[in-house]
Amino acid sequence: MIEVIAPGPYATVQDLGRPGYAHLGVPHSGAADAASLRLANRLVGNPEGDAGIELTLGGARLRFTAGAWVAVTGARCPVELVTTGSPDGPAPRIRAVGQCAPFWAAAGAELRVGTPATGLRTYVAVRGGVETPAVMGSRSTDSLSGLGPAPLRAGATLPVGPTAALPPIIVDAAPPPAAPPGTLRVLPGPRDDWFVPGALATLCAQPYRVSQDSNRVGVRLEGALLERARGGELPSEGMVAGALQVPPDGRPIVFLADHPTTGGYPVIAVLASADLAAAAQLRPGDRVRFRVGR
Repeated sequence: MIEVIAPGPYATVQDLGRPGYAHLGVPHSGAADAASLRLANRLVGNPEGDAGIELTLGGARLRFTAGAWVAVTGARCPVELVTTGSPDGPAPRIRAVGQCAPFWAAAGAELRVGTPATGLRTYVAVRGGVETPAVMGSRSTDSLSGLGPAPLRAGATLPVGPTAALPPIIVDAAPPPAAPPGTLRVLPGPRDDWFVPGALATLCAQPYRVSQDSNRVGVRLEGALLERARGGELPSEGMVAGALQVPPDGRPIVFLADHPTTGGYPVIAVLASADLAAAAQLRPGDRVRFRVGR
């Protein structure tokens, strides 16, 4: 069992989401930076799709009521493990633990995750996975539809799954992630014809600033406005993660994991799938550029 002492600014349970329900209006959801969750699970010997904890801007304190193997990935933070003391025994011991490597948390130990200097989302995986009840095949919290467990609060407890059938841990460490690229790749369309000639060039000509209004639904951007060539709105059509949708105000939004399944604003471009994880790590105030290419 994991006890949440403090969740930080925003923390949720996430796995790889709910694929296959878009026709019912149910978002895919899942970890915003799926690559980091997959890595954390591999490090502790879990299947990649097991549920873990997604932290936004760190700041969490988690206590393990039983000993467990743990891994922390994603946005790099100071991470400490506090072992419990007792009136008749040694005083509590605080030691730094690294990211991208499995470590043992003894029963009663407290994991403290600080604030990342760069990046936004950090992932905590425990061997056995977080076993909150599944909804439509996923344990993910969906901030748009409300499906899945509520965002974590102080005092919440999270069950951990069994470990007896898991393979042994064979990975000592993984290379730390490279610095997120300052430029994200996009493919034009499918509705670039709704914009004036040169609008895609405008998108790629100068950096955009990430707005404070960004969340797991999408990254809202401030910068050069993208002008439309026609008025009115599209009939609602399917949306995908990475779509750059442009509302009437001309400010693009990059859709993330909790994006709606349909939308009526035109999509000028779509992120290359390999750059979705980098987009998910953008934090308010960051600057990002776009370029056409795979």
